[in-house]
Amino acid sequence: MNSDIRILGIEGTAWAASAAVYDSATDDVFIESDAYQPDSGGIHPREAAEHMHDAIPRVVETALEHARETHDGPAGEAPVDVDERSSSGQQAAPVDAIAFSRGPGLGPCLRIVGTAARALSQALEVPLVGVNHMVAHLEIGRHTADFDSPVCLNASGANAHLLAYRNGRYRVLGETMDTGVGNAIDKFTRHVGWSHPGGPKVEAAAEDGEYVDLPYVVKGMDFSFSGIMSAAKQAYDDETPVEDICFSLQENIFGMLTEVAERALSLTGSDELVLGGGVGQNERLREMLAEMCAQRGAEFHAPEPRFLRDNAGMIAVLGAKMYEAGDTLEIEDSQVDPNYRPDQVPVTWRRDEPELAAGRGADGSETQVRGAEALVDLEPETGRVTKHREVKSYRHPELDERLRRERTTLEARLTSLARREGVPTPVLSDVDPREARLELEYVGETDLRDGLTAECVRDVGRHLARLHWAGFVHGDPTTRNVRVGRAGRDASRDERTDEVRERTVLIDFGLGYHTDHVEDYAMDIHVFDQSLVGTADDPDPLREALREGYREVGEERVLERLRDVEGRGRYVTDDAPE
Repeated sequence: MNSDIRILGIEGTAWAASAAVYDSATDDVFIESDAYQPDSGGIHPREAAEHMHDAIPRVVETALEHARETHDGPAGEAPVDVDERSSSGQQAAPVDAIAFSRGPGLGPCLRIVGTAARALSQALEVPLVGVNHMVAHLEIGRHTADFDSPVCLNASGANAHLLAYRNGRYRVLGETMDTGVGNAIDKFTRHVGWSHPGGPKVEAAAEDGEYVDLPYVVKGMDFSFSGIMSAAKQAYDDETPVEDICFSLQENIFGMLTEVAERALSLTGSDELVLGGGVGQNERLREMLAEMCAQRGAEFHAPEPRFLRDNAGMIAVLGAKMYEAGDTLEIEDSQVDPNYRPDQVPVTWRRDEPELAAGRGADGSETQVRGAEALVDLEPETGRVTKHREVKSYRHPELDERLRRERTTLEARLTSLARREGVPTPVLSDVDPREARLELEYVGETDLRDGLTAECVRDVGRHLARLHWAGFVHGDPTTRNVRVGRAGRDASRDERTDEVRERTVLIDFGLGYHTDHVEDYAMDIHVFDQSLVGTADDPDPLREALREGYREVGEERVLERLRDVEGRGRYVTDDAPE
C-alpha cells in the first residue's frame, strides 16, 4: 500500500456510531465511538437512528480534529485546519478520502451515515469510498494478522457466516440458516430478563455452569440457532439452572461455529483462519478456534477487541485499500444497502488468487489424509480405507463423544442405504461406533474438487435427487466429499454415448439424516452449490449442470425451494425486541 494514505472512516450499521482515521504510513488507527445502549430488550431501530443522528456529528468531529492535529501540510506547513481550506485546493485536506459503511445494517442508521459521508466528501473535496461492513470485519483480521488468504469466520449480532476469497470475490461458504449468533443469544437473555447486550452476561454466568444437552445443528458448512434457542428457553422455564444453560449454549453454539470453520479450512485447503464480529470478543469462542487450528496445524488470528466490535477503524483500513485500487464512488451512486451481502462486493484491492491444496492420488503418495472431522488412512494397493473420527478437544467431552458416535453410526447406515438406492458409495466392511472408526472400500482417484467437470457435477445432481426420493439427505455434499475415478472398477458407461467415463462416488454421510421436508432437500443442494462457488475457477456452468442433473431425477419443487433459499437476505440486522 502507498505509504502516505489517510482515510476517515464512518461506521453506523446498527448500534455503534463510530469514526476513525487510518494512517497507512504509521499503520495507526484512531477510533472514536459512541455506542447506543437500549434501556431494555434488543436494538430499537427508531431509537438507534436517533442515537446515530446525535452521535455521528460528535464522533466525526473528534476524528477530524485528530486528523487536523496529526496532519502535516504541504512542504512542512503547520497542520491544516479543514475549515480554512479553499475550494481551489491550495491547502490539502487532512484526509485523502471518506470511507463509510454502506451495509448491511439498519436502513435508518445507514442513511444517516451515508448522508454524513457525502457531506464530508463534498466539503473536503475528497473521494467517497463505500465499504461492506462484513468484508471490513474480514479485511481487518487479514490486515492485522498479515495473512495471505485466510478463511474468515464472522460472528456478529446480526450475522454469522464463513468467507473465503475465490475468483475476485469473497464467497460465502457457509452461513446461518435463521438468525445471527449474537441475536440468537440475545433472544435467550431477553427471555431471562437480562438487558442488552446478552453475550457478556451469558459468558459471565457460564463460568459457574455445568453441561446439559441442547440441540446441535450443522448442515455442511451451514448452521442453525433456532432450535437451540427454543430448547434453552424451555429449559429455563423448566427451572434448569441458568448457569448450566449459559454454559451449554456456549459449548454448543461455539462448537458449531468452530466445526464449520474447520470444514471451510478443509474444503479450501487454507491454513489460516481469522475471526471477525462482536461475538468474537468471547473468550471461549477464541479458545475453541485456537485449539482447533492448533490440532490441524493452521494459524489463527483474532484482532484486538476494538476491531472486533462494530467500529470505524476497520472501515477506514479497508477504505484505504479500496481507495488505492481506485474503487471510489460518485455521489449519485452512493446509496446505502441494508441487505448488502459480502459476496456482492468486487474485491478490487487484491489479485492473489489462492491455490487449492492438492488432492490425494491413487498412487499411494499420501497414506494419511486429515479431513474436517477424521483422520483417513489410505491403502490403495489393498483397496481399503480406515476412517477414524478424532476426539475434538475444543468440544465439551460429552458433546464430542455423542457426535462422534452418532455420526459414525449414521455414516455406516446411510452409506449402505444410498448404495441400495443406486447411488455409488464405498462398500462398508466394518464399523465401530464406540471407537468412531469405519473401514470402507477405497474408491476414486481424486477428490472432485481437483477434477471438476460438468458431467461429474451433473452426476452429483442425479445422486442427490435419488437420495431425496429415498427420504434422506447427504448432509455435507461438497467437492471434497465426492470421489472421481477414471478407469477400471471406477469407470462407468454413458448410456447416451456408450462411452466409458468417470464415475462419481459419494462419501462421508456422517451429517446425513432422514427427512421428508423439501427445505432439507433444497439445503442439501445448496451446500454442494456453495462448495462449487468456493472451489471452481468458473463455477456458473457447473452450478447449472448440478441443477440439470437434479432435474433429470428429482422434483422441480425442490429446485424452486432452492431458489427461495438462495434469495433469502440473511444479512438483514434483525435485533428488534420480541
